[in-house]
Amino acid sequence: MAQVEATTERIIAADADTVFDALADYKDVRGKVLTGHFSEYEVREGGDGEGTLVHWKLQATSKRVRDCLLEVSEPTDGQLVEKDRNSSMVTTWTVTPAGEGKAKAVVVTAWDGAGGIGGFFERTFAPKGLARIYDELLQNLATEVEK
Repeated sequence: MAQVEATTERIIAADADTVFDALADYKDVRGKVLTGHFSEYEVREGGDGEGTLVHWKLQATSKRVRDCLLEVSEPTDGQLVEKDRNSSMVTTWTVTPAGEGKAKAVVVTAWDGAGGIGGFFERTFAPKGLARIYDELLQNLATEVEK
Protein backbone atom coordinates (compact mmCIF):
# COMPACT_ATOMS: atom_id res chain seq x y z
CA MET A 1 0.00 0.00 0.00
CA ALA A 2 1.28 3.41 -0.95
CA GLN A 3 0.52 6.67 0.81
CA VAL A 4 -1.97 8.84 -1.11
CA GLU A 5 -1.89 12.58 -0.53
CA ALA A 6 -4.00 15.55 -1.64
CA THR A 7 -2.97 19.17 -1.03
CA THR A 8 -4.90 22.40 -1.51
CA GLU A 9 -4.09 25.96 -0.49
CA ARG A 10 -5.66 29.40 -0.67
CA ILE A 11 -4.80 32.96 0.32
CA ILE A 12 -7.67 34.41 2.37
CA ALA A 13 -8.20 38.12 2.96
CA ALA A 14 -8.40 37.88 6.75
CA ASP A 15 -5.72 37.64 9.42
CA ALA A 16 -4.34 34.20 10.31
CA ASP A 17 -5.91 34.11 13.79
CA THR A 18 -9.39 34.81 12.37
CA VAL A 19 -9.01 32.09 9.73
CA PHE A 20 -7.65 29.54 12.21
CA ASP A 21 -10.35 30.30 14.79
CA ALA A 22 -13.05 29.83 12.13
CA LEU A 23 -11.55 26.50 11.00
CA ALA A 24 -11.29 25.30 14.61
CA ASP A 25 -14.90 26.26 15.35
CA TYR A 26 -16.61 22.94 14.65
CA LYS A 27 -19.70 24.02 16.59
CA ASP A 28 -20.74 27.06 14.53
CA VAL A 29 -18.50 27.68 11.51
CA ARG A 30 -17.22 24.37 10.13
CA GLY A 31 -20.66 22.96 9.38
CA LYS A 32 -21.53 26.12 7.42
CA VAL A 33 -18.44 26.00 5.18
CA LEU A 34 -18.57 22.30 4.29
CA THR A 35 -19.48 21.51 0.68
CA GLY A 36 -22.30 19.31 -0.58
CA HIS A 37 -19.86 16.39 -0.49
CA PHE A 38 -20.27 16.24 3.31
CA SER A 39 -23.36 14.91 5.08
CA GLU A 40 -24.48 13.76 8.54
CA TYR A 41 -22.26 16.40 10.19
CA GLU A 42 -22.27 16.07 13.98
CA VAL A 43 -20.03 17.37 16.75
CA ARG A 44 -19.88 14.59 19.31
CA GLU A 45 -17.43 16.08 21.82
CA GLY A 46 -15.95 19.53 22.31
CA GLY A 47 -16.49 21.78 19.33
CA ASP A 48 -13.54 24.17 19.47
CA GLY A 49 -10.23 22.77 18.21
CA GLU A 50 -8.21 20.42 20.42
CA GLY A 51 -10.29 17.62 21.91
CA THR A 52 -13.14 17.87 19.41
CA LEU A 53 -14.66 14.65 18.09
CA VAL A 54 -16.65 15.24 14.91
CA HIS A 55 -18.48 12.93 12.52
CA TRP A 56 -19.40 13.31 8.86
CA LYS A 57 -19.78 11.30 5.71
CA LEU A 58 -17.63 12.40 2.79
CA GLN A 59 -18.93 11.51 -0.66
CA ALA A 60 -15.84 11.88 -2.82
CA THR A 61 -17.44 10.28 -5.90
CA SER A 62 -20.87 8.93 -6.78
CA LYS A 63 -19.78 5.48 -5.55
CA ARG A 64 -17.27 6.34 -2.80
CA VAL A 65 -18.59 7.46 0.60
CA ARG A 66 -16.29 7.57 3.63
CA ASP A 67 -17.81 7.44 7.12
CA CYS A 68 -15.42 9.66 9.12
CA LEU A 69 -15.10 9.98 12.89
CA LEU A 70 -12.37 12.54 13.46
CA GLU A 71 -10.33 13.34 16.55
CA VAL A 72 -9.00 16.90 16.44
CA SER A 73 -5.64 17.97 17.86
CA GLU A 74 -3.58 21.16 17.69
CA PRO A 75 0.06 20.01 17.68
CA THR A 76 1.44 23.52 17.00
CA ASP A 77 0.13 27.07 16.73
CA GLY A 78 -1.87 27.53 13.55
CA GLN A 79 -2.29 23.81 12.92
CA LEU A 80 -5.28 21.49 13.26
CA VAL A 81 -4.96 17.74 12.71
CA GLU A 82 -8.03 15.57 12.11
CA LYS A 83 -7.34 11.83 12.54
CA ASP A 84 -10.06 9.47 11.34
CA ARG A 85 -10.81 6.68 13.81
CA ASN A 86 -12.38 4.65 10.97
CA SER A 87 -9.41 4.66 8.57
CA SER A 88 -5.80 5.74 8.08
CA MET A 89 -6.90 9.17 6.81
CA VAL A 90 -5.29 12.22 8.44
CA THR A 91 -6.09 15.81 7.41
CA THR A 92 -3.77 18.61 8.48
CA TRP A 93 -4.86 22.25 8.27
CA THR A 94 -2.10 24.86 8.55
CA VAL A 95 -2.82 28.60 8.69
CA THR A 96 0.01 31.13 8.47
CA PRO A 97 0.21 34.89 7.92
CA ALA A 98 0.56 35.89 4.26
CA GLY A 99 1.07 39.64 4.41
CA GLU A 100 -0.98 42.34 6.06
CA GLY A 101 -4.55 41.19 6.69
CA LYS A 102 -4.06 37.94 4.77
CA ALA A 103 -3.58 34.30 5.66
CA LYS A 104 -2.45 31.23 3.77
CA ALA A 105 -4.56 28.16 4.52
CA VAL A 106 -3.11 24.80 3.46
CA VAL A 107 -4.94 21.50 3.80
CA VAL A 108 -3.15 18.16 3.31
CA THR A 109 -5.01 14.86 3.48
CA ALA A 110 -3.09 11.58 3.45
CA TRP A 111 -4.12 7.95 3.78
CA ASP A 112 -2.88 4.44 3.02
CA GLY A 113 -4.06 3.65 -0.49
CA ALA A 114 -5.19 0.36 -1.90
CA GLY A 115 -2.87 -2.00 -3.72
CA GLY A 116 -3.09 -3.32 -7.27
CA ILE A 117 -4.94 -1.71 -10.15
CA GLY A 118 -7.50 -0.13 -7.79
CA GLY A 119 -4.64 1.51 -5.92
CA PHE A 120 -3.23 2.86 -9.18
CA PHE A 121 -6.53 4.58 -9.98
CA GLU A 122 -6.87 5.82 -6.40
CA ARG A 123 -3.38 7.38 -6.45
CA THR A 124 -4.09 8.90 -9.87
CA PHE A 125 -7.56 10.35 -9.40
CA ALA A 126 -8.39 10.64 -5.68
CA PRO A 127 -5.94 13.50 -4.93
CA LYS A 128 -7.40 15.66 -7.72
CA GLY A 129 -10.99 15.01 -6.63
CA LEU A 130 -10.25 15.66 -2.97
CA ALA A 131 -8.30 18.81 -3.86
CA ARG A 132 -11.38 20.14 -5.71
CA ILE A 133 -13.58 19.41 -2.67
CA TYR A 134 -11.20 21.17 -0.28
CA ASP A 135 -10.70 24.08 -2.70
CA GLU A 136 -14.46 24.66 -2.59
CA LEU A 137 -14.42 24.36 1.21
CA LEU A 138 -11.61 26.93 1.45
CA GLN A 139 -13.58 29.25 -0.84
CA ASN A 140 -16.58 28.91 1.49
CA LEU A 141 -14.30 29.60 4.46
CA ALA A 142 -12.92 32.71 2.74
CA THR A 143 -16.46 33.94 2.08
CA GLU A 144 -17.32 33.36 5.76
CA VAL A 145 -14.31 35.18 7.29
CA GLU A 146 -13.99 37.97 4.72
CA LYS A 147 -17.46 39.35 5.64
